[in-house]
Amino acid sequence: MTKHPDDQKRPTHGVRDPVAFTSLVERHSADLHGYFARRAPQAADDLLAELWLRAYAARRGFDPARGSVRAWLFGVARNVLSAHWRRVMAPRADLPGPTRDDPWEAVDDRLAATAIAPRLRSLLAELPPEERELLLLVAWEEMTPSEAAAVVGIPAATARTRLHRARNRMRTGAARDMTGDPA
Repeated sequence: MTKHPDDQKRPTHGVRDPVAFTSLVERHSADLHGYFARRAPQAADDLLAELWLRAYAARRGFDPARGSVRAWLFGVARNVLSAHWRRVMAPRADLPGPTRDDPWEAVDDRLAATAIAPRLRSLLAELPPEERELLLLVAWEEMTPSEAAAVVGIPAATARTRLHRARNRMRTGAARDMTGDPA
């Protein structure tokens, strides 16, 4: 995974300039595709294309004071993914019953530790959505808590607190399962 710590030091015209925008696509496409592939493998290519269309259209709104270019792009990616799940999971008149907001069934296929995948999926699903997203951004996308905070749109200190809480909940749940302690 390619890190770009110098994104904040790059002039903002790289984001705002249509010609220079190409370098952003080249530099960040692999990481952003990975983000989509881990969350919606069947639609990753289409979601990446949608991301670049939205990012290009919104490029003048990039504010370097709010975070790095990478964090801004992941924020756009998060919005694209949310819109995708709203479309996919929208209630249909021809299908009975409730729909789910998060497609955690697909996570099983992505976890290396298949023996504990069902329980990890359950523990992740029990986390509040924002804590879950922070945890996944840090674990899967290798973001810093500050970068993940910018993606989610919360202060860095709040993100660190929520990330700590999410990690503790996951640790406690996994430890409880390993020891067989029901409490």
